[in-house]
Amino acid sequence: MSTALAPAFDGHSAVFAGADICDEAGLTLPNSAARPAFEDDIWDFTHVIGLPTQLSPSVRRFDFILITDSRWQLVAKELVLAMLAPRHQTVAPLPRAFCNPLHVTSCRSRLDELVRFFNWLGERSTSSLQQITTRDCEAYLAHRRYVLDEDGAVIGENSHATRRSAAQVVVDLVNYRDLFTADRVPAELRPWGGATASAVAEMPSGRDENKTQPVTDDIMQPMLAAALYLMSTLGPHAVHLANKVRESDLHSARRAQGIRRVGPKNRVPVRELSEILAEYTRTCTALPMLDDHYISKRLEQGWAEDDPLLPVAMGTLARRAGLSQFRHPWLPTMRPALEDALAQVGVERPFGRDAGPVPAVDGTTSPPWSLPLSRPQAVALIGIVRTAAIITAAAISGMRASELMELRIGCRRPPEESVPGLTRYRIASKIVKGQPLGGTDDEWVVIEPLYRAIELLEQLHDAPAEEALLIGRFSFNVRFKWFKNWANSEAGKRLGLAPIPEGPVNLRMLRRTLSLEMAYRPGGVLATKIHMKHIAVATTEGYASRPGGAQAELLAEVNKYESERNLQLVLKEFRNYQQGVLPAGPGARSLTEFFASIDAGVDTSSTAAPKVQRNDRDVLNLLTKRAMTLHLGPANYCWFTDPSRALCLKLAGTPTADRPLVGMCDSARCPQATHHPCHRPVWAEHAERTERTERTEIFLGQLGTTRRTEHPAPSRLRPSPPRRRRDRHRQHHGRGVRMRISAVQRTENENRIRAAMDRLLRGEVPPGGKCDIKLSPT
Repeated sequence: MSTALAPAFDGHSAVFAGADICDEAGLTLPNSAARPAFEDDIWDFTHVIGLPTQLSPSVRRFDFILITDSRWQLVAKELVLAMLAPRHQTVAPLPRAFCNPLHVTSCRSRLDELVRFFNWLGERSTSSLQQITTRDCEAYLAHRRYVLDEDGAVIGENSHATRRSAAQVVVDLVNYRDLFTADRVPAELRPWGGATASAVAEMPSGRDENKTQPVTDDIMQPMLAAALYLMSTLGPHAVHLANKVRESDLHSARRAQGIRRVGPKNRVPVRELSEILAEYTRTCTALPMLDDHYISKRLEQGWAEDDPLLPVAMGTLARRAGLSQFRHPWLPTMRPALEDALAQVGVERPFGRDAGPVPAVDGTTSPPWSLPLSRPQAVALIGIVRTAAIITAAAISGMRASELMELRIGCRRPPEESVPGLTRYRIASKIVKGQPLGGTDDEWVVIEPLYRAIELLEQLHDAPAEEALLIGRFSFNVRFKWFKNWANSEAGKRLGLAPIPEGPVNLRMLRRTLSLEMAYRPGGVLATKIHMKHIAVATTEGYASRPGGAQAELLAEVNKYESERNLQLVLKEFRNYQQGVLPAGPGARSLTEFFASIDAGVDTSSTAAPKVQRNDRDVLNLLTKRAMTLHLGPANYCWFTDPSRALCLKLAGTPTADRPLVGMCDSARCPQATHHPCHRPVWAEHAERTERTERTEIFLGQLGTTRRTEHPAPSRLRPSPPRRRRDRHRQHHGRGVRMRISAVQRTENENRIRAAMDRLLRGEVPPGGKCDIKLSPT
């Protein structure tokens, strides 16, 4: 197929003409939704069932108009549909095509890169894909590799993922070449020698640490403390405030039920407005106050700064009176009544006027939980509390952004108390990453603060219908910016919140931070893999193995102490050599010669010699290299200087290993093993145990062969002459004669023998002593 020529182009695809995109790709749409066709310039997947909530509407629309050349538009359509429907009868035979369908998100990323590549070719006056050479491929990769400033100077590099996308678009055009109708790359084109896009982009192997850094402690501590405080202390008040705002909107909206629309020609509603002003006066309720930006607009429209009615929200008064708005021409008529009411009750923001006291963060003061708020300020405060719950949920659960956005009303599972006093909390969501379209239902075991955060989010929901999205699609970066600004403002200082310093914070960093905290604990790597829903434990290890992390520090500390211990052991044996205490074992000669060379170097008889070593530090420097080869066995030292001489590696068939197999060490034969005075107790214990075993074997040999179990024979049966002759032969040669004994006698004999063996093993019988045992005869 690689030599096939492209058919004549008539403006239509030779493969997918008239195809229903969703039908070919296996995507499900509601019955009332429009179905995108192959010839459409825009493929709209907005209403496809099962797409993740995280996928924004703009990403669900595939716009091919951005490609200026109509032939390349068709190439892009054919390539994208081939990736969505790899089992199509024309796509499946392609040898290098994808076997599994790509996700809509991945196909949109491929389309975006195709748009860049085709437009880049157009800027270089390339009229056909047949003109593409390997040099063009290298040029495009370099174009996408570097970041340029306005003058075209290189100021940085793009990520590995960007480079891989740039290489992948060229590889795709080569792999799907035989599918395209309008234009094709040359058949002999093999960019980068046929290497994969990941290899071309020099993608990390995945065994290194995760590139996402954790949130620093100086940011994490005040951020999480502020989030927990707002959620627990201000949360109930925010729920009450949200209900007040919804109730106010229900009665004060311009299109609310019972609101009468007024125009410029309507009479002045003196009676209605006077009644509502009288109600404010009678209840001693302050008139509603405008927000600051509305006051600024009034000043721009010509209001006087000293006008007492400048801050009064007369539109709110009108809607409370059943009118859609307060017309400006009514002001001269209503001014006396308004100023009279203003003088009696004053003006104040409508929400949070009766805020009760709450304990501050430090517990020393009890300020009101909020100052009076306008409606925008009240909505903003509710949003801040909602953001605090989201931060708590993300930081404590470690859920991905896609998993948080899939949370729904009712996701909290009933608490389970498996044992008294131990309650387990669970929340349900979907795993989207790496899963088929629609995601996979799963549950997370969480702690109680997260469970309460989800409960608070449900209470703050504007329309808490069952199975409605709890959070929906949101931008964490924007929300965190608002949250930080509020915590660092006068409102946060009034409650005693610590300021949150500047620094990056996102959901991936919060997830990485929790992963590190979990993985540092005993058995934490496996627990982190399960909780984070990682497919492979290598991913979890990448989360946990960062330079400077607790695990890395622990390993470095262990290696440091092990090196110091080995160095001290070598120094001790060197001092023993100087005192005449020499090692033993097959490797003793080599070690003694090494010590002799060191001892010759530390000779202090000639202080004028330039290489004379006078102190332990200099000696340690000479011994360090040999200390690096020291491995401790249970009864010997292994000096692993030459792997080819290691007997354990020869026996195991792994002569190229970089560490010895100490468990297989035969120190009596290995040329790199030595024995030292510190090993004497181990060998003495072994010798004593061996001697006891030999005594037991000698004693049992003296007892003779025990009689096997036999059934009682009738009295009329007698041993045959051959058996009697055999018994006399055994008695003549010093062997015991086989005797018949009863079951009771046999049990007594076994108990007596066992007791004698115990006395021998306990050392109660002196060496050479006798241990008499009386055995029962027939």
